[in-house]
Amino acid sequence: MKPSNELFMLVKSLSKSEKRFFKLSSSIQAGDKNYLRIFDFIEKQNEYDEDELKNAFQEETFIKHLPSEKNHLYRLILKSLRSYYGEQTISSILKQEIKNIEILYARALYKECVKFLIRAKRLAKEYEKFYYLFELIEWEKKLIEESYEFGNFDANLNELIIEETQVIEQLRNLAEYQILYSRINYIFRSGVFTKNREERAIVDAIADNHLIKGKNTALSTRAASICYYIKGLCAATNRNYQDSYIFFNRTREILDKHPKLKLDLGKRYMLTLFHLVKCYIDDRNYELAQITVYEIKSLSGQKGFDSTDLKVKIAALYYNEQLNLLNMKGDFEAAVNFIDEIQRDIGLLGDKISKEQNLKLLFNSAYSYFGNQEYKKCLQLINDILNDNESTLRQDIFGFSRLLNLLVHLELENFDFLEYEVKSTSRFFNKTERDNKIEGFLIKNVRKLTKSQSQLSKSDIYETMYAELKVLLEDHNEQVILEYFDILGWACSKIKGMTLGEAIKYELAKPKKLN
Repeated sequence: MKPSNELFMLVKSLSKSEKRFFKLSSSIQAGDKNYLRIFDFIEKQNEYDEDELKNAFQEETFIKHLPSEKNHLYRLILKSLRSYYGEQTISSILKQEIKNIEILYARALYKECVKFLIRAKRLAKEYEKFYYLFELIEWEKKLIEESYEFGNFDANLNELIIEETQVIEQLRNLAEYQILYSRINYIFRSGVFTKNREERAIVDAIADNHLIKGKNTALSTRAASICYYIKGLCAATNRNYQDSYIFFNRTREILDKHPKLKLDLGKRYMLTLFHLVKCYIDDRNYELAQITVYEIKSLSGQKGFDSTDLKVKIAALYYNEQLNLLNMKGDFEAAVNFIDEIQRDIGLLGDKISKEQNLKLLFNSAYSYFGNQEYKKCLQLINDILNDNESTLRQDIFGFSRLLNLLVHLELENFDFLEYEVKSTSRFFNKTERDNKIEGFLIKNVRKLTKSQSQLSKSDIYETMYAELKVLLEDHNEQVILEYFDILGWACSKIKGMTLGEAIKYELAKPKKLN
């Protein structure tokens, strides 16, 4: 059985200041500190090797109990981190305040309890932390009961019961929004856009829910922010970017006007900016898209966005959206240069980058290489995607990777291999119910180009393909392919003898006619 590397991963995740704090707090403790020796050894390892660890301390008695020593060290590190970050999040502050109230109450120090209670309730209300507020009200009721026993009847229990009822309603209201968010987020994460009538019906049902379409249904600012975010996701999943912009911009406004909530909802704010970038790109407003991409990058390290988790998410999101923006503009040379920058930095993220962001990065990079006519590099990244057996997450990327795969082999003139790939890709799309015709259209034309014997006949195919594409892409649902790679620009490049980047810029110079 392979030894667990959980302790190694935790040690490696620590910053210099976190390590320093852990060692300082450990130095205060009395007794043997074998765990510190294990810590120092693991810290120096590039990869976890338990045999190496055992050999280094083979003469020591504690090594015979290595599993328990590792577990002890793991818990001590977590305890140290809890102390280090004890007052850096509102949740941790409220937990400490409630614990203080509990300790003081047990010692019958009721007046002191009230002081902590008043401060904690104020914080819980400011940040709309209803779970903690509910618990604090429970403590307040206990303190009122104690005051009655001392002959003090100034407190009004009925007012507190009314407040408790209101908090329960706010909790229930927020929970209902969270359920709706989970439903729309599942569809978005599995494929970003709706593929068929059934999925559109699910999204429409969420958008039609009384909590989403009704007025004044959100009972708190926190609930209002998630309400508009859900509206934005519903619109984005149906690729209605005009409405998507309105809803995500409203989400941003709410959080900007309530900075304390913004600090507590850092991930939501970051993703709101991401969705606004998508809206700007759809509107060809590349200047605002670029400004917003830089806004995403600038969040890293700011208060509320300074956790390792958010720093990694912000970095990955910035890499992907900057690369996507360059690709959409046809700036493939700049995109490839940016990939070099990403590869220098990506090592800092290690395996902390999510699988979704990694898939996006592979696809965006592959398309950059394709546009820059570096087809072998493109093919290598496409193969990395297609060799993954993921069956749920981001099936849109897997599908469009298969289509881009056909174009790469076409460019490399791998005609014999293409016959197999065309059949395989056709089978893949036939397995999934979808309303789009664009996939079948592209597969059909690649098959024609594969069998074409002369350059003259290929030119005729490209001419016909381009004309039919323009008609097909008048359908809003068919335009989804353009969010992954510019098939119209590619067909144009073949007709006019341009590079893909030149063709995209040529097409972008025309007035936007697609819906």
